Amino acid sequence: MDVTDDMLDRLYRELEKQPCATNGAKPLGPKTVRHIHNIISGAFSTVVPKLLPVNPAATAHPPTERQIKAAKPDYPTLNDEQTRAFLAGIWTPCGNSRCHEWHHCLRDAPLWTAYIATGCRRSEVLGWKWSLINWDEGSIELDWVVVEVGRGYELRRLTKDGDDKPIIYVDQSLMGVLKIQRERQDREIARLGEKWTDHDLVFARDGWRLRSTDRAGGPQDPDKVTARWRTVRNRLNLPDRFRLHDARASKINNDLDAGENPVEVAANARHHSPGYSMRAYGRRRADSAKKLATASAARIGLDTVS
Repeated sequence: MDVTDDMLDRLYRELEKQPCATNGAKPLGPKTVRHIHNIISGAFSTVVPKLLPVNPAATAHPPTERQIKAAKPDYPTLNDEQTRAFLAGIWTPCGNSRCHEWHHCLRDAPLWTAYIATGCRRSEVLGWKWSLINWDEGSIELDWVVVEVGRGYELRRLTKDGDDKPIIYVDQSLMGVLKIQRERQDREIARLGEKWTDHDLVFARDGWRLRSTDRAGGPQDPDKVTARWRTVRNRLNLPDRFRLHDARASKINNDLDAGENPVEVAANARHHSPGYSMRAYGRRRADSAKKLATASAARIGLDTVS
């Protein structure tokens, strides 16, 4: 039986409607369906014109770019109370008989705190450098990122944002956490000696399970950071699908819902505009808009004209 564009269209519509076991029993999103279309199209293109006169995917109708952009991913987020509980959990020692102040159970507590408190992307926090922290001002300059390249990863200059070197501002309580991280890192440097090659990184590769051929002090493997996040997520009973990037979404959502200045929220998130932040992250945008409309009407005496 020949495969036609109509058959592919029916497949795409079914994928958009039918629950998928690998997607939490939810239908696939437009972006995923578009990926499937691209794979099918690529497969058919390899047998045209030897086995097929034309590629049926060429005239099929997968989700459009507009549909992909319009779709709002249903990712879980933490509210302020849940975030507070998470922070308490990651700073609570495991209670093992050998547990102590420098036990590995608290190894990543400063790293997770940095993500939760700032809403920075995974690559950005891994690229923080000590020399780019202004301790008195409470600011961190974002100039480096750790990104995946092929099957590896590397430390490179930040080029995604419009600003040459964007700056985020943090509370002094986070500065206190970074001082704890500095103290821990100094202990690692003293312990490892020549096995440490310093790259000025705040969250550098430490000596935990360091192989004889490896050196500490360089950037961390982003994949391994994500794997450790899944471990702590399970330990603290966070939602199964709560990704590290969802910590960023939680921070932005909670700031907007708390009525914080959207201009500053957008600037700290490195968004191109406050409007984008409100549209993409604000969960109660309608409520805020109604309050604005009511306040504006009261100021101009609109309630008195009828």
